[in-house]
Order: sequence, then structure tokens, then C-alpha cells
Amino acid sequence: MASRRPYTLLLPARAETARARYHGRDNRSQGGASTHMGLKDQLATELKEAMRANDAPRRNTLRSLLTAISNTEIARVNVKVESASRQELGDADVLDVIQKQAKQRRESIEEYRKAGRTDLVEQEEAELAILSAYLPQQLSRDEVAAEVRAVIAETGAAGPGDKAKVMPAAIARLKGRADGRMINEVVTELLASA
Repeated sequence: MASRRPYTLLLPARAETARARYHGRDNRSQGGASTHMGLKDQLATELKEAMRANDAPRRNTLRSLLTAISNTEIARVNVKVESASRQELGDADVLDVIQKQAKQRRESIEEYRKAGRTDLVEQEEAELAILSAYLPQQLSRDEVAAEVRAVIAETGAAGPGDKAKVMPAAIARLKGRADGRMINEVVTELLASA
């Protein structure tokens, strides 16, 4: 009987590999042709790995994420059309779901901190770390400010009254790379000093 190879958990390495794979920097090839596994398929594969490794936090987080993705796919079905069928989400839409899940974790962390529930804060932070491995690298506040300054220059905004012009362009430019709350704060500050 063959012995089973033990599984090891290498989160930092896995996180960097996952981040590279989902942002086009990992061009693995098989038989000379490049292969592309969709983000949803990769999440399902990593869920199986987490289950085999008895990694409960990772398993639970990925299971919850895949459920959220499935619910999003179901919600998009047009029930008024008889022949409508469920369409799988593309990588960009899956990233949107991951970002929403990460945002929920951040909000939960804030609320649990206010309530003094450090046990729940730790659990949410662990889940957020797992989800963050699949998201693009987040920009610092200074980097967000530089991008917002460029948007202000492009739109010709001159003061706080032009926030409605700047916000949609800034959000579109920084989508997935910065939190909406931070973008709003930076836009407000920069337009107030303009």
C-alpha cells in the first residue's frame, strides 16, 4: 500500500501564486500550449485541496465564496424568458464577488471590534487574508491620491461642486485596486483644497 504524502499549508506562497495566476503573470503550459483555468474553476480546485488538507478556515471561506458566486449567477437569470439559462460568471465578475465578500469581512471586523469580540475579529481577519490572495494588489493612500489628481485634471474639476464628475471616473479607474470609501475620502479632500 502506497503511503500518502502529507499536505502542507503555505499561505504566503499560495497567495502570491494565486495573485500572479489570476492577473496574467503565470503562464503555465502543458504540452507546449498554454492553459487557462478560469478563476471560478481555480477556486473549486483550491477548495478540494483545502478539504484534503483538513484546512477548515480556507475550506469554509472558499465554500462561502463559491456559494456567493453561484448565487450571483442565479440572480442574473432572466426568469421572464422561458429559454433563459444560468450563465457562468467571467473572471472579472468573479473578482467583483470576491471584492464584495472582502468588503463584508472588513465591515464585520469593524463591528466586532466595537463590540469587543476579538475571537470573531480574528476569524474574519483570517477569512479576509484568504480572500485577499485572489484580489489585485491594493493601492496605498498616496497612490490613490496620485490617480485622483490625474482624474481631476482630466475632468477639469475645480472644487467640491465637481465631485459628481470626479467620483465615477475615479471609481472606474481604481476599480478593484482601492476601497470605495478611501476613494471618496481622497476625492473630497483634494477637491476641498482645489
